[in-house]
Amino acid sequence: MALSKSPYKGTRDFFPEQMRLRNYIFSKMAEVSELFAYEPYDGPMLEELDLYRAKSGEELINDQVYNFIDRGDREVAIRPEMTPTVARMVAQIHREVAKPLRWYAIPNLMRYEKPQKGRLREFWQYNADIFGAPEGLGDVEIIQLAVEIMKSFGANNEHFEILINSRKLVDYVFTGPIHLEHEMTKKLYKLIDKKNKMPADKFSAEVSEITNDPIKTIIFEKYVALSSMKDIEIFFEETLEGTHGEEIFNKNVKPLMTLFSQLEALGLKDYIKFDPSIVRGLDYYTDVVFEIFDKHPENRRAIAGGGAYANLLAIFGEQPLGGIGFGMGEVPLTEFLKTHALLPDTSKQNIDLLIAYSDNESESTAMELAQTLRNHKIKVELYFGEAKTKKIFSYTDKKQPHFALILTKEEISSTEVVLRNLKTKELHKVKLIDVDKMIEMIKGSR
Repeated sequence: MALSKSPYKGTRDFFPEQMRLRNYIFSKMAEVSELFAYEPYDGPMLEELDLYRAKSGEELINDQVYNFIDRGDREVAIRPEMTPTVARMVAQIHREVAKPLRWYAIPNLMRYEKPQKGRLREFWQYNADIFGAPEGLGDVEIIQLAVEIMKSFGANNEHFEILINSRKLVDYVFTGPIHLEHEMTKKLYKLIDKKNKMPADKFSAEVSEITNDPIKTIIFEKYVALSSMKDIEIFFEETLEGTHGEEIFNKNVKPLMTLFSQLEALGLKDYIKFDPSIVRGLDYYTDVVFEIFDKHPENRRAIAGGGAYANLLAIFGEQPLGGIGFGMGEVPLTEFLKTHALLPDTSKQNIDLLIAYSDNESESTAMELAQTLRNHKIKVELYFGEAKTKKIFSYTDKKQPHFALILTKEEISSTEVVLRNLKTKELHKVKLIDVDKMIEMIKGSR
């Protein structure tokens, strides 16, 4: 029986055209990251399963991780996310290096999920994290970085928004005004994380079932209806009790208000929005959480998400080190860019110049010229073998280089060749030895 030519379900083959698009996306991510002084890093494809047991939540472990027993009888997993890996790496070196640490990566990840639009089993995900920044400032910068990456693709506030919340604030609401026990709080977190995917009546019914108290349900429904910083102030004025009200407000509410003020001062007011339903499912988030959402009605979904964590290093026996980061999958990002017609044309290879020759006597000259131009960072394709002009132009119609140069023994003897600009159809006579002029013309047309 012949083997299937198709890749494993939920994975992809990247032919050159798809690689051109992937490289374009990755290069933008890297370029913006490095403008903010973030450094690239990477880790192993395999990690001990216990790393994810400790920090990633039951759903990931039970339903989504590719794991197996290796030949040394160890439980290992193909990495489904990058945050536990970066925490493990930071735990090794954070005492000896200057802080804050600003790192980014674009790792290959795998999760056993049902393949669907915007979600596959194998994917690449941009990750950026900052560890050890002064309180609140890392939050501002990481959200600013996320906006700048989106803008680098041509997106603006008409295309996307960043929905922001605080786990610290939510924790207080659940345990303070609503007075929920720990187990009920966990159930409510899972429910609120699914709120935007559920019918309103079903959501309300499940809230009532968890709280089992009409007054608690009313307070919770008031909370999930909040939509601005002013709403939050009013809500807390109504619910805060006792002599410690100001202290509670300063600890659980004011930091989020300060974050919004700082982001607005940076000109990001039109990108950010408070959303009480953003809690992020993973257990390690402890404060600010956010998601980047597509505004297009046909693709209303999260493109990226992240948040702050204070205790990630604890499982390695280290003292708390505050950090915040986010992940942006290339699959949902690509869907976003398609939806808003922001993708560049990557259907053709980017070739500066095609050099061909019409007779074998010109072959060595063509090879030497191609190498000379490559030494000056000109992307040159050499057409192999003697060929008639008609055949060469049939080839350039398919490959679409920016320029073409067809050498003949007569031109070589006269030392003057014709450089064809295939975009403008202009013909330029250039001395064969005048390589600098060729380079100037080719680079000038980029």
